[in-house]
Amino acid sequence: MDKQELRKEIRNRKRQFTQGQLGELSLSVISQLRKHPKVRAAHTLLLYYSLPDEVNTHEWIDELVTEGKRVLLPVVVNDKDMVIREYTGKHDLAEGSFHIMEPIGKLFPEEKYPEIEVAIIPGMSFDDDGHRLGRGKGYYDRFLAKLRGTEVDKSGTEVDKSDTEDKSLGTEVYKIGVCFGFQKLQEIPFESHDILMNEVIDS
Repeated sequence: MDKQELRKEIRNRKRQFTQGQLGELSLSVISQLRKHPKVRAAHTLLLYYSLPDEVNTHEWIDELVTEGKRVLLPVVVNDKDMVIREYTGKHDLAEGSFHIMEPIGKLFPEEKYPEIEVAIIPGMSFDDDGHRLGRGKGYYDRFLAKLRGTEVDKSGTEVDKSDTEDKSLGTEVYKIGVCFGFQKLQEIPFESHDILMNEVIDS
């Protein structure tokens, strides 16, 4: 199956679960993340404010803030890009399009991206090799390329910038893909501009 067919398959699987059931499955994923040594050691983490069909992060990000972690959340700003905003509590959220809560906290500038130690990334699906299937817009691929010293040009090809950037600014971010167990696939088609996860955690 191609990526569009795989997305349709995952959407059909999700429809078999209620919001309550997805919430229960989320607890297993969050429990694993809480104990993860990379997460426990990190000070600056990129997360996401979950949509109804994603692993629920709402309570956990508040816990991380209480623990003194710096929590960053992405928000889409146009057809191609998303920016990162700091999250310090519910006051850093506002209702956006389709009645979905969106981050409105302090903008986290691109020059500080090397300070991000762990990125926890949602997806439509993942496979065991760390390949990610997104919603088809490419937001995360373009953003994650910036974190590791590369950019994706207009044709979708990665341009390596690692030789020109100051490596003292930080190490490569550790990327954890998260999803429900029923979202995992045996194999996801991989393209040159796709960004691999370091590991995948599911329910």
